Amino acid sequence: MSNRERAMRLLEAVPDYKIEYVIAYLQGVTAGNEISEKIPNDETIEAMQELENGGGTVFEGTAHDFISAMLEG
Repeated sequence: MSNRERAMRLLEAVPDYKIEYVIAYLQGVTAGNEISEKIPNDETIEAMQELENGGGTVFEGTAHDFISAMLEG
């Protein structure tokens, strides 16, 4: 049995009330194949150039510390 056949058989066993979760997952898996999602937007490119030119702020703490600092300021 091929993987596609196994997937189809498993999909047929998914109850209707859970099928939306399967669809959402599959859309997320296949969305990574779109080239537009791999190209940074203008704001990201600008921020990267700022860091490369010695500007910006680099945070070197933990994620928890970063979130705490963001909430304080």
